Amino acid sequence: MSHFSNIKTQIRNLSSLKAALDGLGIDWKEGPHSVRGYQGQTKTAEVVVEQENNYDIGFSWNGSEYELVADLQYWQQPLSVEGFLKQVTQGYAYHTVINESAKQGFQLAQQQKNEDGSIRLVVQRWSA
Repeated sequence: MSHFSNIKTQIRNLSSLKAALDGLGIDWKEGPHSVRGYQGQTKTAEVVVEQENNYDIGFSWNGSEYELVADLQYWQQPLSVEGFLKQVTQGYAYHTVINESAKQGFQLAQQQKNEDGSIRLVVQRWSA
Protein backbone atom coordinates (compact mmCIF):
# COMPACT_ATOMS: atom_id res chain seq x y z
CA MET A 1 0.00 0.00 0.00
CA SER A 2 1.35 3.38 -0.97
CA HIS A 3 2.06 5.93 1.72
CA PHE A 4 2.30 8.80 -0.77
CA SER A 5 -0.12 11.70 -0.54
CA ASN A 6 -0.96 13.84 -3.54
CA ILE A 7 -1.99 17.38 -2.60
CA LYS A 8 -3.63 19.51 -5.27
CA THR A 9 -2.25 22.98 -5.98
CA GLN A 10 -2.99 25.77 -8.44
CA ILE A 11 0.58 25.55 -9.79
CA ARG A 12 0.67 25.15 -13.58
CA ASN A 13 3.89 26.87 -14.70
CA LEU A 14 7.07 24.90 -14.06
CA SER A 15 9.51 27.82 -14.42
CA SER A 16 7.55 29.91 -11.87
CA LEU A 17 7.52 26.92 -9.48
CA LYS A 18 11.30 26.54 -9.80
CA ALA A 19 11.81 30.30 -9.29
CA ALA A 20 9.59 30.17 -6.17
CA LEU A 21 11.66 27.32 -4.69
CA ASP A 22 14.87 29.20 -5.52
CA GLY A 23 13.47 32.33 -3.87
CA LEU A 24 12.79 30.36 -0.70
CA GLY A 25 16.34 28.99 -0.70
CA ILE A 26 15.12 25.42 -1.24
CA ASP A 27 17.47 23.05 -3.07
CA TRP A 28 15.65 20.98 -5.70
CA LYS A 29 16.44 18.59 -8.51
CA GLU A 30 15.01 18.74 -11.99
CA GLY A 31 13.05 15.69 -13.11
CA PRO A 32 11.85 13.45 -14.17
CA HIS A 33 13.31 12.24 -10.88
CA SER A 34 12.19 9.71 -8.27
CA VAL A 35 10.51 10.81 -5.06
CA ARG A 36 11.61 8.34 -2.38
CA GLY A 37 8.99 7.09 0.05
CA TYR A 38 8.12 4.40 2.57
CA GLN A 39 9.88 1.01 2.18
CA GLY A 40 11.67 2.01 -1.01
CA GLN A 41 8.53 3.06 -2.88
CA THR A 42 9.02 5.78 -5.48
CA LYS A 43 6.94 8.13 -7.60
CA THR A 44 8.19 10.22 -10.49
CA ALA A 45 8.07 14.01 -10.29
CA GLU A 46 9.25 16.94 -12.38
CA VAL A 47 10.76 18.70 -9.35
CA VAL A 48 12.14 16.89 -6.29
CA VAL A 49 13.22 18.30 -2.93
CA GLU A 50 15.40 15.79 -1.13
CA GLN A 51 15.14 15.60 2.66
CA GLU A 52 17.91 14.47 5.01
CA ASN A 53 15.79 11.50 6.15
CA ASN A 54 15.79 10.05 2.57
CA TYR A 55 12.05 10.68 2.09
CA ASP A 56 11.50 13.29 -0.61
CA ILE A 57 8.98 15.94 -1.56
CA GLY A 58 8.04 16.24 -5.22
CA PHE A 59 5.88 18.23 -7.58
CA SER A 60 4.30 15.97 -10.17
CA TRP A 61 2.23 16.99 -13.22
CA ASN A 62 -1.24 15.40 -13.13
CA GLY A 63 -2.36 16.67 -16.53
CA SER A 64 -3.69 20.02 -15.29
CA GLU A 65 -1.46 21.10 -12.37
CA TYR A 66 1.60 20.20 -10.31
CA GLU A 67 0.59 18.23 -7.23
CA LEU A 68 2.72 18.03 -4.12
CA VAL A 69 3.74 14.37 -3.71
CA ALA A 70 5.20 13.19 -0.41
CA ASP A 71 4.96 10.61 2.33
CA LEU A 72 3.61 13.05 4.91
CA GLN A 73 4.51 10.75 7.80
CA TYR A 74 8.16 11.58 7.07
CA TRP A 75 7.73 15.33 6.45
CA GLN A 76 10.95 17.03 7.57
CA GLN A 77 10.68 20.71 6.75
CA PRO A 78 10.84 23.73 9.09
CA LEU A 79 7.23 24.57 8.16
CA SER A 80 4.10 22.42 8.23
CA VAL A 81 2.84 21.07 4.91
CA GLU A 82 0.28 23.89 4.81
CA GLY A 83 2.90 26.53 5.66
CA PHE A 84 5.31 25.14 3.06
CA LEU A 85 2.63 25.15 0.35
CA LYS A 86 1.52 28.65 1.32
CA GLN A 87 5.06 30.01 0.90
CA VAL A 88 5.66 28.11 -2.36
CA THR A 89 2.30 29.26 -3.74
CA GLN A 90 2.99 32.89 -2.82
CA GLY A 91 6.40 32.75 -4.51
CA TYR A 92 4.83 31.04 -7.51
CA ALA A 93 2.15 33.75 -7.79
CA TYR A 94 4.79 36.49 -7.48
CA HIS A 95 6.96 35.07 -10.28
CA THR A 96 3.93 34.38 -12.48
CA VAL A 97 2.69 37.99 -12.14
CA ILE A 98 6.17 39.43 -12.83
CA ASN A 99 6.74 37.18 -15.87
CA GLU A 100 3.28 37.70 -17.38
CA SER A 101 3.46 41.46 -16.80
CA ALA A 102 6.86 41.61 -18.52
CA LYS A 103 5.44 39.74 -21.52
CA GLN A 104 2.86 42.52 -21.86
CA GLY A 105 5.49 45.26 -21.62
CA PHE A 106 5.09 46.13 -17.93
CA GLN A 107 7.94 46.70 -15.50
CA LEU A 108 7.94 46.33 -11.74
CA ALA A 109 7.76 49.86 -10.33
CA GLN A 110 7.17 49.14 -6.65
CA GLN A 111 7.12 46.17 -4.32
CA GLN A 112 6.04 46.16 -0.69
CA LYS A 113 5.87 43.28 1.80
CA ASN A 114 2.98 43.87 4.19
CA GLU A 115 2.79 42.95 7.88
CA ASP A 116 0.36 40.12 7.12
CA GLY A 117 2.92 38.54 4.77
CA SER A 118 1.19 39.60 1.57
CA ILE A 119 3.13 41.35 -1.18
CA ARG A 120 1.90 44.47 -2.98
CA LEU A 121 3.21 44.96 -6.51
CA VAL A 122 2.87 48.00 -8.72
CA VAL A 123 3.71 47.51 -12.39
CA GLN A 124 3.84 50.20 -15.04
CA ARG A 125 4.11 50.49 -18.79
CA TRP A 126 5.03 53.55 -20.78
CA SER A 127 3.11 54.14 -23.96
CA ALA A 128 4.19 56.31 -26.85
